[in-house]
Amino acid sequence: MGCRRRGDRSRLLRVVADRSGAPAVLVPDPGARLPGRGAWLHPSPACLDLAERRRAFPRALRLPGPLDAGAVREHLQQRGAPVQPSTSTESGSSPDGHPMSLQR
Repeated sequence: MGCRRRGDRSRLLRVVADRSGAPAVLVPDPGARLPGRGAWLHPSPACLDLAERRRAFPRALRLPGPLDAGAVREHLQQRGAPVQPSTSTESGSSPDGHPMSLQR
């Protein structure tokens, strides 16, 4: 979501909005079981920062205004070392500059 890169759902973190309080807050849903509309995010603080900067959560969850991502940030910090999303380029090169093959 934040970095706009795709990934396997098993490697992404689902985030939902808890609207029980006055301002809605973002809640991590690692088991992908909570009800409601969800947004998928790479489990890294960098991806979360990008999503917040781009105001992606209100758009993805179809909610007005900024949403508090404190619980999601805390969850990512408790997880330990962040998993960085892959950074392949559109030119067909991997991040280290080596050409990537499309055939397996």
